[in-house]
Amino acid sequence: MLRVGLTGSIAVGKSFVADALTELGCHVLDADQTAREVVAPGSEGLKRIVGEFGAGVLKEDGTLDRMKLGAIVFGDEEKRLKLNSILHPLVIAAQDEQLHRWEVKDPHGISVVDAALMIESGGYSRFDKLIVVHCRPEAQLRRLMMRNNLTLEEAQKRIASQMAQEEKKHYADYLIDTSEGFEDTKNQTEKVFGQLFELSEQSKL
Repeated sequence: MLRVGLTGSIAVGKSFVADALTELGCHVLDADQTAREVVAPGSEGLKRIVGEFGAGVLKEDGTLDRMKLGAIVFGDEEKRLKLNSILHPLVIAAQDEQLHRWEVKDPHGISVVDAALMIESGGYSRFDKLIVVHCRPEAQLRRLMMRNNLTLEEAQKRIASQMAQEEKKHYADYLIDTSEGFEDTKNQTEKVFGQLFELSEQSKL
């Protein structure tokens, strides 16, 4: 099975690309979903987060309050790195289990893991190919403010907490620029998929 990483900074349109790849027949795993699963009530991940950040990050029903936790770690590099050191190993282990299940069922298919912090965590090195989604900085800022109802300053702080888009591009095997909207992005995604499909077909030989 061809293993592909899909990444990009916050609010650049990565989810749209992931959905397009799903429609084209790829097995797509959303790292955000995996991250929610590894901090479910009763999980080791949630116990470790509460141990590090306190019970104040829990909602009344005992689930993780992601907004409260986000407010704590965004803008505090030390705390953000601590959170990542707890979550990343758990998320990667869960991803690898799912990838193995897909490979057993579809050995010549294409599996895609969609994760925002794949490069920062070093997780990208587990994949055969890496797609980096990006867009113009002003488009990213506008999308983030609208999507999360953030002020300009809040949005800038969140963007600044991640690796710069230009730096991420250096790691890419394929680049998809979402600046020009959905139709153009879909066309680029289809072209990348075509190249990935050719690679997966070669594995049958």
